[in-house]
Amino acid sequence: MPSTTMDANAIQKLYEVCKVSLSEKGPLSSESLDNVRAVLDMITPSDVGLECEAEAVRVWRSPRALSRKRVFHSSPAIRYRHIYECKSFSIGIFCIPASSIIPLHNHPGMTVLSKILYGTAHVKSYDWIDTAESLNLSKVRPAKAVRDGEMSAPCGAMVLHPEEGGNIHAFRAITPCAILDILTPPYSSEDGRHCSYFRRCPRSDPSGVLLNRTKGSEFVWLEEYQPHDNFIIRRDLYTGPALKL
Repeated sequence: MPSTTMDANAIQKLYEVCKVSLSEKGPLSSESLDNVRAVLDMITPSDVGLECEAEAVRVWRSPRALSRKRVFHSSPAIRYRHIYECKSFSIGIFCIPASSIIPLHNHPGMTVLSKILYGTAHVKSYDWIDTAESLNLSKVRPAKAVRDGEMSAPCGAMVLHPEEGGNIHAFRAITPCAILDILTPPYSSEDGRHCSYFRRCPRSDPSGVLLNRTKGSEFVWLEEYQPHDNFIIRRDLYTGPALKL
């Protein structure tokens, strides 16, 4: 069982290793990225003010779960707890109610580290398949499956690279869950790093070129779209230790 003792220095250590390891162009080196991941892997819910939520999830499917209504928001909205952001990286936590979904979305030119702090989520991720045909398509592109399965806390962080590792991903909360995200560099409209959402689009591969490119892995066609109005992410108050900047 994860520790319930808050380590006020844990999130500070994460901020400090990010500060010396990440730049406006992403990780300074593969070793730098490994250093960030090693510290992120040590973060627990209690280190970021989520110990009550984590405890409620541990008994989610048991009779004692009646108390969970006093812990989680009654609103189905996904909540984002902002911790820090600069031009080189951002740190924040997504708190996702059970059965809620963050649709497929991309991270153009970005490296992403994601750690599930509590709960269980189904993760589906893809990478683009670059072909001559896809370059001529403005909204529909082929992608290969990278991950399709459940992840439960405690577990190590996932790392997504700009061109590999599942840069386009989606989360569906099996139980209430929280995901600590580090984006490097963060989204920036002025720098061309927009967050776009995607859905599967029926399309065939009559020549079999894509099947050969993916070496038997599942591939799909993805089209950009605007999520429904009921997809809402609200800002929430970060209740963990404040950073010393």
